[in-house]
Amino acid sequence: MTLAELADASGLAARTIRFYIARGLLEGPVKAGRAAAYTAEHLARLERIKKLQAQGRMLSEIGRSLAGADSERRHAAPPTAWWQHVIADDVVVMTRSEVSPWRAKQIREALDGLARSLGKK
Repeated sequence: MTLAELADASGLAARTIRFYIARGLLEGPVKAGRAAAYTAEHLARLERIKKLQAQGRMLSEIGRSLAGADSERRHAAPPTAWWQHVIADDVVVMTRSEVSPWRAKQIREALDGLARSLGKK
């Protein structure tokens, strides 16, 4: 079925369906482009979403419950490299390494100030 047909069948606006797709609550069409096609599974999923919303659940909660535990692993942030800054014997600060040189300078100056206030430098 088309997006318009799915919208009519579900009682939701096409804009809402697109929003659900963008949020990951609903899979995209099985066929993309101008002739985008949606299936009965899309309609069933929309009905489940509507039912959970009627129970007062938030979209983030609905997404987790519909996707299961694998969703959290799949949507977790990719690993990143971090710099470790020892400020004092009992203070260590971690910062992401992929910041711009300008931002790295700002961070370093702030950390130097913190270290001075703690009596290290």
